[in-house]
Amino acid sequence: MDAQRILVIGGGIGGLTAAIALRARGHEVDVIERDPDWSVYGVGIIQQSNVVRAMSALGLLDDYLSAGVGFDAVEIFLPDGTMVARVPSPRLVEGKPANVGIGRRALHKVLGDRALASGATVSLGVIAETIVDDGNGVDVRFSDATAQRYDLVIGADGVYSQTRSALFPEAPEPQFTGQAVWRYNFPRPTGLDALQVYNGRTGVGLVPISSTLMYMYVTTPEPDNPRYPREGLAATMRGKLTETAPAIRALAEQIIDDDGVVYRPLEGLLVEGPWHKGRVVLLGDAVHATTPHLGQGAGMAIEDSLVLADELSRHHDLDTAFTAYRDRRFERCAYIVRESLAICHGQIGRGPPVDNAKATHAMFEIVAQPI
Repeated sequence: MDAQRILVIGGGIGGLTAAIALRARGHEVDVIERDPDWSVYGVGIIQQSNVVRAMSALGLLDDYLSAGVGFDAVEIFLPDGTMVARVPSPRLVEGKPANVGIGRRALHKVLGDRALASGATVSLGVIAETIVDDGNGVDVRFSDATAQRYDLVIGADGVYSQTRSALFPEAPEPQFTGQAVWRYNFPRPTGLDALQVYNGRTGVGLVPISSTLMYMYVTTPEPDNPRYPREGLAATMRGKLTETAPAIRALAEQIIDDDGVVYRPLEGLLVEGPWHKGRVVLLGDAVHATTPHLGQGAGMAIEDSLVLADELSRHHDLDTAFTAYRDRRFERCAYIVRESLAICHGQIGRGPPVDNAKATHAMFEIVAQPI
């Protein structure tokens, strides 16, 4: 397909990697982001070997690895702190680590800097108020009273995607799972060379994200989906850890800063029908939002971006390209959404318990396959 004029709605991980991948193919790309500060919360993210491979394909690998820390295994612990497995992770890029822990702000800077350097334009504090597809192009009117015409529009605006709602008003809404996640940064202890996962009704993970930092994530049953006040949030998180392994309880004593706690109810979404209509297409959490139990939410969005850019280069017809993109992505993304939710439900008693070591090993085998 010849170079297109493309609007990307959403300046997060999926939107920025889409912009980078599309600019590399010669397309003209505008990105809009509703947050005027373009902010991300300051804890970390786990990314596996398929993301390392994707970052290599995007030409970002060195910058990406320099901003985080690599590791090659996942350690699984019982609720009492007994380690029961160390699962090696497959390396997909020779000489590079299998997994990466990275601060979300560090990742955002790597992606944002490269998107801008590639020639994409980024407009902050702007939303698309109307999107009109007349079959030959898409007219978009923005909240800053400007308007532009594009060849196609990509909705990468997350789990609460307004683009999805406008495109497919009949699509399912995100569903609360009955569980939430808490995150907090700590000094990284000597010897932490893996993701450590503690099983139990309260699940805990420790993830290195730099030479000096790690973050803890904690999954807890929250059947009533409460909204906790900011004041006292650190004490609330500490209270969630009173029945965890001794090493985790000791760490919990360091959770003292309310503003350092990131709390998120866990929601899931899978659009099983088409991912496009006319000249507008969706990617990432807008069509397959997953819980974090397999650590693949961002990875699936990044892979979406590469596949979408690839299919646009393979076909002269947008409908054919968009259909081929979904066909390549659906089963892989659906697997992550469904298996992550199964782990979630097993932890809170809404389904059979899932063996994390087996689930992690199976996930590595799936995501190691070509995209």
